[in-house]
Amino acid sequence: MSDTGDMGEMKAVQIMSYGDAADALRVRDVERPAPGAGDVLVAVEASSVNGHDVIVRAGELKMVSGRRFPIGVGLDFAGTVAATGADVAGYRVGDRVWGTVHPRRRHTTAGAAEYVVVAADRVAHAPAGLSAVEAAALVVTGATALIALRDSVHLAAGERVLVRGAAGGVGTAAVQLAHAMGCHVTALARDRHAGLLTGLGADEVLDHGSTTSDRIGPFDVVLDTVGTELHCYRSRLARGGRMVTVGLSGPALAAVAASTVHGSRRIRTFSANPGTDVLRELAERVGSGALRPVVHGVYPLADVAAAHRAFERGGVVGKHVVAVAAG
Repeated sequence: MSDTGDMGEMKAVQIMSYGDAADALRVRDVERPAPGAGDVLVAVEASSVNGHDVIVRAGELKMVSGRRFPIGVGLDFAGTVAATGADVAGYRVGDRVWGTVHPRRRHTTAGAAEYVVVAADRVAHAPAGLSAVEAAALVVTGATALIALRDSVHLAAGERVLVRGAAGGVGTAAVQLAHAMGCHVTALARDRHAGLLTGLGADEVLDHGSTTSDRIGPFDVVLDTVGTELHCYRSRLARGGRMVTVGLSGPALAAVAASTVHGSRRIRTFSANPGTDVLRELAERVGSGALRPVVHGVYPLADVAAAHRAFERGGVVGKHVVAVAAG
């Protein structure tokens, strides 16, 4: 534990209204938070742009985020421990950590800020050998892919896996994890990303622009990151196959609900909410060489709106990351 004293101010990205990135996002001077009992204060060095951040900003989760502003931005973060509250063990000031804020709670400041306070069970020591930018690129994407494959569809060695949207953040992590789990991996992405995806462990790369769902498969597992045409890809499952989507649009949720009549071949979904155990396993997989980050672009905190716009344009290979300089 350290004495936080007079915490002063910090810069933080906040949503001031729902709408497009240029209108809704502001980098503001706000009061620096102090850790309470069981909390860790992290000096943030990097935070990535996730779909969750974008849909909250656009107002698509108003039932959760509400209509009171400001709302904090940045689901994940990587940085160093600046202070700890009472009853926190295992972390010292200066330790390199990564973690997430709670996705279903309202925050006035979050990961895209110079400092963030989170419960100690939402952080873990960051993998050795990764920069903060690289670590931030893996937190949510790696956790989402791991939970999807390990816990949602119970992937087993020797199975045939289709990763749809394989060049994105979750997709690149899923390709690597499925390969490390001993599976045959088919990546569906733009043809120009074939070299990268093969290098990450894909056994086969199919161009999503010229490949229709009725011409591929069958697969034991389909991991979808796109959220469209789900019924078409569900039909490519082998007997006893499983499908999970992390592309949670309105039509995707409707397809998930309608698929429940198909038993084990239904479309599964979940909300990734990783704690320390998942983050530790990710770090171990990075350490073993089974998982590495893929960074598409890095933006300074002042250009967070540009990072959001780039995410929304699509065509992403890996992650957009916001570099944050703690004061």
